[in-house]
Amino acid sequence: MAEVIVRSLAGLRQQIDAGPHTFYADEPADVGGDDTGPDPYELLLSAIGACTSMTLLMYARRKGIALDHVEVRLSHSRDYTRDCQGCDEQPAHIDLIRRRITLHGRLDETQRARLLEIAAKCPVHRTLEGEIRVLDELE
Repeated sequence: MAEVIVRSLAGLRQQIDAGPHTFYADEPADVGGDDTGPDPYELLLSAIGACTSMTLLMYARRKGIALDHVEVRLSHSRDYTRDCQGCDEQPAHIDLIRRRITLHGRLDETQRARLLEIAAKCPVHRTLEGEIRVLDELE
């Protein structure tokens, strides 16, 4: 099981230790941070983007597909909707991640279509579309 440690620093800045890697997150100035790193949603988008690209490259290499490199552009928004059960009691929204994938290489349309199918199978994509439970514990 992977473990990540997040420690609060001055203001809203956070130090993130993931294995041997250390990086930082923060909020933009208009939210009260100093904008010294990506915000939490940018980190989430980074995770699915990196996983998508890695998954496509590994698949292409294994299948001998001439995929040179991948670019994934992501954005996050909320679609406020009332199309659900129980929405009369509380407003509902759906988080929407838009993922635009650019494939670079000598690819035919069949390969491009297959790679798009494979993108939906990246582990982080599957995690985000599955049921997620967060178990909170105080130490």
